[in-house]
Amino acid sequence: MFYHGHEIGLLIPDMIVDDLVIVDPKVVTNFNDDHTAQMLGYLNITELRLALLLNFKRARLQWKRIVQ
Repeated sequence: MFYHGHEIGLLIPDMIVDDLVIVDPKVVTNFNDDHTAQMLGYLNITELRLALLLNFKRARLQWKRIVQ
């Protein structure tokens, strides 16, 4: 990732499915704004439009769809 022409870090999504969807598995109590911001950053750098956050902390899968 670059800011004003300087490399400031490397963002690598955990998983990209069929070059269409970014999938980020988590084990957290709840999703927060940082998780959403991270997915929006991934969408920006990959120029994809759809990301899924998956939370495996609970017995029932929690998920969040993020569309850019």
